[in-house]
Amino acid sequence: MKTFLKVLLILIAVVVAIKLLPVALLVAGAIAAAAVVAALVGVSLAVGLIGAGLLLVLLLSPIWLPVLALVGLIALVKKLSPKPATA
Repeated sequence: MKTFLKVLLILIAVVVAIKLLPVALLVAGAIAAAAVVAALVGVSLAVGLIGAGLLLVLLLSPIWLPVLALVGLIALVKKLSPKPATA
């Protein structure tokens, strides 16, 4: 009798699973669509931020390129100059 009840419960679970399959597929499709939309928004946001950063670097290059050259020149002079003797 126990085996019959187990088989009956398995059959009922299979019938319920088959009846709920369209709902489960709909929910899984909605979740997948939301994940795709979130990924697209994230990628486009990252591309926009990188573009804005490159634009900022491009616009500020007249300021930071001479400063960088000056720092490099100072470092070169410090490296080439003889060190003072210590007592």
